[in-house]
Amino acid sequence: MTSAPADGDARPIHLEFADNGLLPQLFGEHDGHLRQIERAFGVSVTSRGNRVAVIGAPSGAAAARAALEALYQRLERGLAVGGGEVDAAIRTATEGAGGVQTLWSEELTIRTRKRPITPRSPTQAAYIRALRRHALVFGLGPAGTGKTYLAVACAVDRLIAGEVDRIILSRPAVEAGERLGFLPGDLREKVDPYLRPLYDALHDMLPGDQIAKRMASGEIEVAPLAFMRGRTLADAFVILDEAQNTTPIQMKMFLTRLGENAQMAVTGDLSQVDLPAGTPSGLTDALDTLAGVEGIGFVRFTDADVVRHPLVARIVRAYDARPVTTPPRSPRPPAGRDR
Repeated sequence: MTSAPADGDARPIHLEFADNGLLPQLFGEHDGHLRQIERAFGVSVTSRGNRVAVIGAPSGAAAARAALEALYQRLERGLAVGGGEVDAAIRTATEGAGGVQTLWSEELTIRTRKRPITPRSPTQAAYIRALRRHALVFGLGPAGTGKTYLAVACAVDRLIAGEVDRIILSRPAVEAGERLGFLPGDLREKVDPYLRPLYDALHDMLPGDQIAKRMASGEIEVAPLAFMRGRTLADAFVILDEAQNTTPIQMKMFLTRLGENAQMAVTGDLSQVDLPAGTPSGLTDALDTLAGVEGIGFVRFTDADVVRHPLVARIVRAYDARPVTTPPRSPRPPAGRDR
């Protein structure tokens, strides 16, 4: 384990867990979860049998205790504990064990065929609540915060429960530094790479054979935004991902597809707009237009909610801190020449 903290007067906090069978998951492989907690709170954690001692400054030791107790109670409920769950416990342990348990309450647990999914930050918890209360929800913020993943999870949950008849997942096929026309294949093969994150989320929640069967039957549809025009989307959970790359006209078209017993989730990151210079983002326009409209939920994530590798949060903060510069414009071709 790590060395003892500098506070020599700190008294250890002792914990005892009743079920030895749960301790391998609680401690992690080679006690990896305990080391993760040590680094987060600047404490030393030692284990002997079913007993754990936490030594450190009072505030850090209390937070480590809250995290360990919350993780153990999660295991008692039959839910798995991995590095992501330990990270979630660390994020909220300063509120005490009750704060962590709120994240993992039955109310916020999303049931899928593969595994239950729970929020990893208070903002994710607020997002799940919004998705369950509003017909239209905007999830805004940087990459890695779970905006799309949790929306897909809620959609799968509602489909399994029979609350909707189908899931429709969509994205604008806007190139991030590439051109669709130069990619090989027909239109479907050209846009599939842009929809891959949606497929990946589905495969985390449903067995592959069920995904294939439901896609063949139309219960799950993955399509570029252009395919939404002219449709009325009823009895469906509809997700628009990468919405910052829509134009105002496209966004209005999409939002007005909402039909009876339908729900929409719109996700995007306004710091990653790939539209041509001078083209306004439909997401920005929608936020300005719909502010204050009853029945719409708005949830904003920050770098503190990033649940990918810890380095991702630091990368996001570094880019956000950098002054915004305007990219140089391409020189105008001389008159009389083809453009």
